[in-house]
Amino acid sequence: MDKPTRFSRVSRITFLLVVFFALDKAVAFIRQVIIARQFGLSAELDSFNVANNLPDLLFALISGGALAMAFIPVLAEEITKGGRQAAWNLFSKIANLAFLVTAGLAVLVALFADPMVRWELGIAPGFESGQQDLVVNLMRLNLIATLIFSISGLVMAGLQANQHFLLPAMAPLLYNFGQIFGALVLSPQEGYRLGGITLPAFGLGVHGLVYGVILGALLHLGIQLPGLIRYQFRWNSGLGLRTEPVRKVLRLMGPRLITMMFIQLIFIVRDNLASRLEEGAVTALTYGWMIFQVPETLIGTTIGTALLPTLSEQVARQEREEFFASVQRAVRVLIAITLPVAVILSFGLRPLLLLAFDFDSAGTDLLTWVTRAYLAGLVGQSLVEVAVRSFYARQNALIPLLGAGFTFAVYVLVGSQLYRLVGAAGISLTDSIAFTAEAVLLLLILNRRLVRSLQVGGSLLRGLLAATAGGAVVWLGMTLMADWNPLLQSLISLAGGGLAAIPILLPELRLILKL
Repeated sequence: MDKPTRFSRVSRITFLLVVFFALDKAVAFIRQVIIARQFGLSAELDSFNVANNLPDLLFALISGGALAMAFIPVLAEEITKGGRQAAWNLFSKIANLAFLVTAGLAVLVALFADPMVRWELGIAPGFESGQQDLVVNLMRLNLIATLIFSISGLVMAGLQANQHFLLPAMAPLLYNFGQIFGALVLSPQEGYRLGGITLPAFGLGVHGLVYGVILGALLHLGIQLPGLIRYQFRWNSGLGLRTEPVRKVLRLMGPRLITMMFIQLIFIVRDNLASRLEEGAVTALTYGWMIFQVPETLIGTTIGTALLPTLSEQVARQEREEFFASVQRAVRVLIAITLPVAVILSFGLRPLLLLAFDFDSAGTDLLTWVTRAYLAGLVGQSLVEVAVRSFYARQNALIPLLGAGFTFAVYVLVGSQLYRLVGAAGISLTDSIAFTAEAVLLLLILNRRLVRSLQVGGSLLRGLLAATAGGAVVWLGMTLMADWNPLLQSLISLAGGGLAAIPILLPELRLILKL
């Protein structure tokens, strides 16, 4: 008898992350629906969304994506070669450094927030003066959450380097709960009724959303602290700038910091362009990005996150064949699955958006086309998740920097033209074009550095066939059930499209078990 198929460690981690990322996205979607129904496509909500950009940039540069990607490979190497206490000593020094740098930059952003918002090349030059004042105020409040995340983001990376993913996977869920509390309790003038209970209302308006963000940041950190205790974390003072492990992290972080700056600048350019369009364009792009992030996170981010510590260990042990096999399996799975998912969702999405957000017909059409344009880049964005981590696992931060700079240049050049021609959907389509181009570039470079070339032709063909079959079924279902209840029409059509695609994708679905 054949032995039953056993899940690889990366596969088990991937499925764990899928579950919690799915819960996180579901709760995040509920959060956005609550906020959308409360504020609509309004100038006030546009201000809140724009105000998040610079604090998000600061977090991403100092202790989010920048440090995590540069930190995990070195931390995994320390655990492999020097043991857990050596790794925690490195963690302490990097955490101390990250907090000090974040605090210093937060003060600078708070002091210069006003010109940053009003400058013609700044965050929101197209807003009127009163709306710009609100953006400045909200941005300064948001920096409190950024300081908390400067530690919480590193704790997440530290636990993942120890191959512990449960508490870091739960943290974003708690972050969303904090924001929901802000939307349901802190923001409204009148309390919501949940069952027979009327929630208190503080009447803080859009400021209540920011206080919810701060509460969510505290919960994000708090849920992970038991993990530090389990892995016997001991904090050490000092920065260790003269020690080789810290210098190694900083050498990787320098290019990574610039890489993340390019990525976050895309969001600032996006809102700069959208502020010149009709009211609600910024919010439509924010919501469209959030919706797009559901499949991108569940497929691309989960596989990339689960894979990075394993790839780093394979590099530390000089297991070149195993490294190649891990990358090829991930790329094949991503290509085959993201193609049909993007097409199926694009055809069946509109009724769900109409029901969820309760916008008028014009607002729903705007959000639908913005989201479809984002989905056109699902394959590219997912492949970037794995390609970038493949380079960082090899402690090479320069190639991802090259890719990010290339992406930003494409985004600015194409976006400055497309937004004039197509409006908000042109901005999200620019995102898809830029990241798909980056994926192609990174994979071409990576292919030259592996023991042999990646073979993905069969997966690409099956992905295209599955996308054609699934998309045709969804289109047919939406057409035949045009007079049905919109929720049933959309869900049945989407389910039918998925069932049509699955048999074609069986080789890649089996491959998921061996990631």
